[in-house]
Amino acid sequence: MDIGSRDARIEVRGFAGKEGWPAEGCRCASCGRLRAAGTRYGPARVLIGGVPLEECVREEVPGGHDVRGPNGERVLVAAGPGDRPEPSARTRYDAALLDLIGCPDHLGLLRRMGTVTSRTEVRAIHVDHRVRSEEELRRRLGHWLRPPGGPHRTLLLGGARSGKSAEAESRLLAHPDVTYLATSAPRDGDAEWAARVEAHRRRRPSWWRTVETTALPEALRSAESGAGAVLVDAIGTWLTATVDEAGAWDDPAAVGPRLDELVDAWRATAARVVAVSDEVGLSLVPATASGRAFRDLLGALNQRLAAESEEAALVVAGRVMELP
Repeated sequence: MDIGSRDARIEVRGFAGKEGWPAEGCRCASCGRLRAAGTRYGPARVLIGGVPLEECVREEVPGGHDVRGPNGERVLVAAGPGDRPEPSARTRYDAALLDLIGCPDHLGLLRRMGTVTSRTEVRAIHVDHRVRSEEELRRRLGHWLRPPGGPHRTLLLGGARSGKSAEAESRLLAHPDVTYLATSAPRDGDAEWAARVEAHRRRRPSWWRTVETTALPEALRSAESGAGAVLVDAIGTWLTATVDEAGAWDDPAAVGPRLDELVDAWRATAARVVAVSDEVGLSLVPATASGRAFRDLLGALNQRLAAESEEAALVVAGRVMELP
């Protein structure tokens, strides 16, 4: 499987961990799937300028090595699964060989530091059964190795506890600059809700900015292509807050102009944006008139945003189905 192009400087002939993929005797679904297909990937084997990595001049750094190729190439290499190699001071690398499956956020940090740039070749090594399939590996790398700029809009739909928020965060982990827009109104005194919010915070990179706001159209209009990515979590909570602010539960259609404003801002934004929303068409019919009206509003809004998105996907049980 090709996980990255080859050029004259860096050639990755093997990219798996020390035990290979599948691992001998392992009964997990990932290894079982490859074994059934008769496929095996060997441990990482890398040539730099035609010279094996192990024979190049290298300096140990925390989490890996700073390698110098025969033609002056500078390559940052993760020592093993879970390792996050620290760059030498003020070094811009020609290539970075990283554990992207375990630590995609480390690529975001290296980009943020400026040691990995748009000219740096990035390769995944130490790949193993932490990813469930070859297809899933390609899918994740497609997001992490994508150039950071916009405009580019992604709408992720799913039910409660489907994994849609985690998928949204995963798509942006390798981005150097992310603003997390939390669109729910504050819930003072709600300990269970506070625990949910804190769990979300803990799994996000420390350098992501969190902005709690219901002014979503304004935030999208002000976002610029080179100013970083925006993660919106979530459209449904924004709609709830919008109806609350307008006192429109008896007449939800009154918020129509505000919805139009959001769609216009979504269409016009220059940023890379990933937004989460609830898929409301798979649940029971709400028992109240206001509940049914809210379902209809959100369902229609999801359709309008999806129509203006480069990508849309449905997340079910942590699995992602891209929508054409």
